Amino acid sequence: MARDKFSTILLFGIPGSGKGTQGAILGSMPGFVHLGMGDVFRSLDRSSALGKKFLEYSTRGDLVPDELTVEIWRRHVDEMIASGAYRPDRTFLLLDGVPRSLAQAKALEPFVDVKLVLHLVARNQSEMVERMRKRAIEQKRPDDADVAVIRRRFEVYAETTEPVLRGFAPGIVCDVEATGTPARVMLSILEAVVPLQEKCFVNPLC
Repeated sequence: MARDKFSTILLFGIPGSGKGTQGAILGSMPGFVHLGMGDVFRSLDRSSALGKKFLEYSTRGDLVPDELTVEIWRRHVDEMIASGAYRPDRTFLLLDGVPRSLAQAKALEPFVDVKLVLHLVARNQSEMVERMRKRAIEQKRPDDADVAVIRRRFEVYAETTEPVLRGFAPGIVCDVEATGTPARVMLSILEAVVPLQEKCFVNPLC
């Protein structure tokens, strides 16, 4: 692996499937750091030019443009490294919410070495809608409260993000049932990531 690439685990799944929850849990464990692009976007100053751009797209349920997404992602990763929050030589980067399009995946290729893709499978969209509406109330996310916007996000995921998922070699994609309890879902995730962690950060050539 090129030394300038980050050992990366990607989290995929339709909106509401628990990517952020599972990424945060795994990211709290030694050897993993979680970067959720939704959280990064929502942390933007809403009165700033970038913050206004994000709101413009999120309130419609559309994706932030690829070039802007990758620019913000690169800046955030650099800040994590500079602060010591992320040590690329000993830590997996867990990416949630990026890449969301083929163009984003192409733009990230020089920077990430994808070791595993965790695909959170949620077949009941109605359950995901209710999850997101509940989250909107608890976390004060107005963009998650509108059912029409949520449905639009499902459409965007099917049209734009699923093709990215299909582009990975089957051997690195791990389907995880997303409708169990958070602990049960995490148990399935750990079964996939623990052997990989032991391989990659015991063997420095991985």
